[in-house]
Amino acid sequence: MIEIYGTEHCPFCDMAKVLCTQKQKEFEYFQLGKDFTRNELLEKFPTARTFPQIIIDGEKIGGYDNLKEQIG
Repeated sequence: MIEIYGTEHCPFCDMAKVLCTQKQKEFEYFQLGKDFTRNELLEKFPTARTFPQIIIDGEKIGGYDNLKEQIG
């Protein structure tokens, strides 16, 4: 299972969702301000400075480029 933590108006967040759909990978998308707060984000991803932040099967992998490497 892939979890994508993103924000509105984020092209890399959108590209991550599209890539998952194209590769027929099941994913769940969580949006800042709707599904989680900035504080919750920093608790889950203490070193995060960009969006999206992605988890695959419980492992924090980083952002879009890392996702593309793993499933692309």
